Amino acid sequence: MPKSENGSAQGFVRCADCTLRVRPAFKPKSDDEIAITNSLKISHRAFAAGSPLLHQGQNDADLFTLFRGWAFRYKTLPDGRRQILNFLLPGDIMGLQASLLDAADHGIEALTDVEVCVFARRRTWELFEKLPQLGYELSWLGAREQNLVDENLTSVGQRSARERVAALVLSLYRRCEQLGLVTDRTMLFPLTRQDLADALGLSLVHTIKTWTYLRRAGLFATNAGTLTLVNPRLTERWASYYEREMKPRPIL
Repeated sequence: MPKSENGSAQGFVRCADCTLRVRPAFKPKSDDEIAITNSLKISHRAFAAGSPLLHQGQNDADLFTLFRGWAFRYKTLPDGRRQILNFLLPGDIMGLQASLLDAADHGIEALTDVEVCVFARRRTWELFEKLPQLGYELSWLGAREQNLVDENLTSVGQRSARERVAALVLSLYRRCEQLGLVTDRTMLFPLTRQDLADALGLSLVHTIKTWTYLRRAGLFATNAGTLTLVNPRLTERWASYYEREMKPRPIL
């Protein structure tokens, strides 16, 4: 998959044939909703890991649904320091703020090779005009993303280093589990230690020490880019994190 800022065009995936939206994580869509969503989709594109999907300050961004792979939202300071705001998994919306407002106040980067469904920025308002229910669900998705950021802020502000790492691992595990991306308690885990540090407000050295401690304590095991949650209940206690039951959510 070539690395390109604009991504490489893939075969157009019709919304009626989408294999993502039928997963248990998402609410079913009516035929009308599928038809309107398909009419707003302009392309299906692929980006290599490390590619920018959205630039901080960009004012011409389209609206994306992450179809495959992992990405993350982030902000940078003038001296280059980076804060990862939240991680994005299949079905998550990207670029909503930039589509509705003048410019994005954050960037988005592909953490793995990804595929995205692209919806035209200029037609975003049609969702609210033609099908208010879809407009409501789009707003709901924006609020959900804010909730993910709120949870991460709670970790950075109140949890200890061990609790922060355990809570992030458990949150990602629960999200992957709902998407059917967990097998035998094992999921893809492409985050580097630097990614963890930038997400959790820790130094790289402290992150490495904390990660090693939790792994040796038997909370999880890692192997070749995967993570196995060895003891979910113990991880919940260590994380001071008790996820409410995840209900099916909308998908654009």
